[in-house]
Amino acid sequence: MSGIIGSRLNVRGSGLVSKLGTDGQVLTSAGAGKQLAFEDVAGGVSWQSVETGSTMTAVAGNGYPIDTTSNACTITLPASASNGDQIVFTDYARNWGTNGIVIDSNGLNYQGDDDSYIVEYTTDGQSVNIVYSGSTNGWIPIEDDTVTDAPYIGNPYGIFGFGSGYVSMTNLVSNAGVVATDTTGVGTGKYAPAACEYGGDKGIFGYGEYTGDNLTAETNLVSNTGVVATDVTGVGTARFAPAACEYGGDKGIFGFGSTGGSGYQSVTNLVSNVGVVGTDVTGVGTARKYLGACEYGDDKAIFAFGDGGSVTAVSNLVSNSGVVATDVTGVGSARSGPGACGYGEDKGIFGYGDTGSVTAVTNLVSNVGVVATDVTGVGTARSAMTACEYGGDKGIFGYGYDGSSVASMTNLVSNAGVVATDVTGVGTARYALASCSYG
Repeated sequence: MSGIIGSRLNVRGSGLVSKLGTDGQVLTSAGAGKQLAFEDVAGGVSWQSVETGSTMTAVAGNGYPIDTTSNACTITLPASASNGDQIVFTDYARNWGTNGIVIDSNGLNYQGDDDSYIVEYTTDGQSVNIVYSGSTNGWIPIEDDTVTDAPYIGNPYGIFGFGSGYVSMTNLVSNAGVVATDTTGVGTGKYAPAACEYGGDKGIFGYGEYTGDNLTAETNLVSNTGVVATDVTGVGTARFAPAACEYGGDKGIFGFGSTGGSGYQSVTNLVSNVGVVGTDVTGVGTARKYLGACEYGDDKAIFAFGDGGSVTAVSNLVSNSGVVATDVTGVGSARSGPGACGYGEDKGIFGYGDTGSVTAVTNLVSNVGVVATDVTGVGTARSAMTACEYGGDKGIFGYGYDGSSVASMTNLVSNAGVVATDVTGVGTARYALASCSYG
């Protein structure tokens, strides 16, 4: 194949194939559905593992999810083929618009043209289904359509629970972001626990400190109707001030925290999609307490900020299989005690905290886990507060300590990541509590 710089360019987009000659004139243009009869002779495909390389060689009869997040991919087709051979390529991460795929027909024709043409697909969400039709037309696409990105629908409701004073009461958050009055607590009252979602529509509170400086690892499950269950015997290192968030779409992770004094932790505990907490996973990254965590990118997570003897802004990404990565250099004001939650279906936000004095700054997290610089704070500056999602794509920060008094006010976060001014607090004012979404 002649490569990207060649005498002619063959550009293929969603549902339309256009061939350009050297003078830039359109030589042919055909809708992708024009040759759908070949679907009848094309057999099934065997789907392979996700391909992330910059080059690959395809085999007839296979389907390939192509992840071009980090680089474009040049695909070499088989050097020989039989009528009815089929290969399918699909945009695994919806990134072909940034890094596309280039198909090298390897001496055979592609849609009637020899391999001096460049065959490139550059549309996000596209899938290309090709069949070999014989030597004249060679490989032909019987489909080259885009698949609409299915809307992510987060949980509609939220719950704040536990906190300073070793209380166990909770406050439900409606799908419009309205906080309800106190619900009588269930389980042992805890200071500085963490909470996250699991199972797609349920939640879990875990860890923390209870009366007498006793640390715990016990948990309390939250049903998809917001009902908190009694204590479940703890698993893993008892500690306070960890963080927790969802990952993988239906599982959760507790991480970091303190066993007291200078006993900063980086250990994590995975939560299954039925709410079972796993044993300790060896910690990765800076050990610290009073950090935050939230989801991003639909199925991944991030821990950030905290206090490891001094305040920090480092972050640690969590893969969609629950693996924690090493430290990423901090962005934004180093601080402890922020809240964090998802918003906008695939992004996150960290907000508020203590830099040495309380602050209201926020830091947005992109859908690829990049933390942005500080956004000027809105609302009452405070720390040791919490945040969760509501309404499927919005968030809410609530409660905390403003440097002189305990608070119960909340601040709503729009689905564009904009934080609103204070909403008068409802329920018992407290700090060092936790929250998650459900429903």
